[in-house]
Amino acid sequence: MRQFDLAPLYRNTVGFDRLFSMLDQLVGVESAPSYPPYNIERTGENAYRISVAVAGFTEQDLSIEVKENTLSIRGEKKQAEERKGELLYQGIAARTFERRFQLADGVQVNGASLENGLLHVDLTRVIPEAKKPRQIPIATGRQAPTIETEVKQAA
Repeated sequence: MRQFDLAPLYRNTVGFDRLFSMLDQLVGVESAPSYPPYNIERTGENAYRISVAVAGFTEQDLSIEVKENTLSIRGEKKQAEERKGELLYQGIAARTFERRFQLADGVQVNGASLENGLLHVDLTRVIPEAKKPRQIPIATGRQAPTIETEVKQAA
C-alpha cells in the first residue's frame, strides 16, 4: 500500500481544506474510486478549477449539481453506440460514474465547460466583507476614537 503525503497541498490552496482532509482519510482505503481521474488546480488568488477526464462523454451524458457544500459530477451514457466492427480491446472506459467534491464555505461554482475530453468546473471563493482584513487607524494622544464617537460620526 502506498502512502501519500498531502501536506504540501495544504500550503498552496485556499478553500479546499476539508477536501484534502477527506483525501487524507481516504488514502488508506483501497476501495476509494479512481474513475474518472481528475485534477484540482488554483487559477487565481481565490479561483480554482476542477478538471475531470471524461473521454467519450457528451454534454448530454454529464450532469453537475451543487447541493449545500457538495459538488456532484455524474456521467451516464444514455445510448449505446452501434459498432460496425467487433471490439477487440476496450481501453477507454465509458462506465457510469459519480464524483463528489466537498466544497469549503464560500466557494461558488461559476460554470463548466467540456473540451478535448476534459470537463472543467470553475470555482471561486467569495470572502464576505466582514471576514476581509481591514486597516484600523491609529490615533495619537487623547483623540483615540471610541465606538460611540465612530457611531456619531457615521450618523
